[in-house]
Amino acid sequence: MPPERAARRPSSEPGNLDALVQLSFAVQDLLARVAARHDVSVTQVRLFGTLRGREPTMGQLRDHLALEKSSVSGLIDRAERRSLVARTAGHPDGRTVHVRLTEQGTALAARFAADVYAELETVLAPLSDLDQRQLFALANALLATRASPFAQEP
Repeated sequence: MPPERAARRPSSEPGNLDALVQLSFAVQDLLARVAARHDVSVTQVRLFGTLRGREPTMGQLRDHLALEKSSVSGLIDRAERRSLVARTAGHPDGRTVHVRLTEQGTALAARFAADVYAELETVLAPLSDLDQRQLFALANALLATRASPFAQEP
């Protein structure tokens, strides 16, 4: 085998990276379908997933969701009107505002997650148990390398 061929990484093989992109599209489509059934946007879904088990600041949400400050405020305003989230003062003088899921928001996030997981089970069904475990391990390894604004929080 020529040395230049041996040195090629699997990601440089035609179609491999495109397969990841196409898989991402398929997962995004699945999320959008389930979100529509729950009358929420995909961005709201990302918000609820971010808030599960956390009470981040507005700034952390802005960074994590990669949105402008006004977009985060609007997102929180809309969810607050539906009683899905609540703002709390994180500093005695009120300078820091945290956001948390309400009981209703927690219930919606749990129902949404259950629906998404059920649909993902169908998508993953053609893979063997071993292949699924390997996929999950690789996904977790890749996600562990990403910086998170919540890394310092328990």
